[in-house]
Amino acid sequence: MKMMQKTFAVSALALALSACGDMNDSADVEIDLDNENDRQSYALGASIGIYVEENLNFQQEAGVELDKDIIIQAFTDSVHGESQMSQEDAEEIMMALQEQVTRERSEVLGGQARAEGEAYLDENSQRENVQVTDSGLQYEVIREGEGERPAAEDYVEVHYEGSLISGDVFDSSYERGEPAVFPLNRVIPGWTEGLQLMQEGAHYRFVIPAALAYGEREVGGRIPPNSTLIFEVELISIIDEDES
Repeated sequence: MKMMQKTFAVSALALALSACGDMNDSADVEIDLDNENDRQSYALGASIGIYVEENLNFQQEAGVELDKDIIIQAFTDSVHGESQMSQEDAEEIMMALQEQVTRERSEVLGGQARAEGEAYLDENSQRENVQVTDSGLQYEVIREGEGERPAAEDYVEVHYEGSLISGDVFDSSYERGEPAVFPLNRVIPGWTEGLQLMQEGAHYRFVIPAALAYGEREVGGRIPPNSTLIFEVELISIIDEDES
């Protein structure tokens, strides 16, 4: 709660500074970036500006618009010890606002991701060599393997790249420079099902519907709710549990 209070205080400060800038007050400030104090002051201002831009974009994605004039007035009142609201009330309201923004943003982004995902799944299913399982998982064989197939309880060693249907990569063992090892029954359902189709040495491309991925959850700020996901996966080996 203290972190949230600090976060929104920073937003108010940045908006207040922005308002001063609109009145051209900043034109009277001389900045010498060779001076350590000036450099530190400018760095603080720059970091505040970057944060506020990201925070306001987050709110706008949820369709929430706050009154900047009121934010600036409240900040000014508080600085002068004349706040019309107690700290406890402010924190309670900000907690509710954060929940509202998160919920509404998820609804907006989730609805968009759901529609785009359904269209992509329909189009991809028509491609040559794409197969669809009873669950709706889509897969394409890039290279068949010759080893064993894993069971759901097995540990597997894989190289993979995960992306949204937009092409944005959100995770890649290739970029990390080493394969991943994990139990197959502790990942998203699309992976648990899909890798059991593969033999060691195989390379498949999976298109995983949201219901077989993360569903309505937003993950890490990089995967919107209701996202259809694309994974290219190479099954390197099945690992003995005692060695994992």
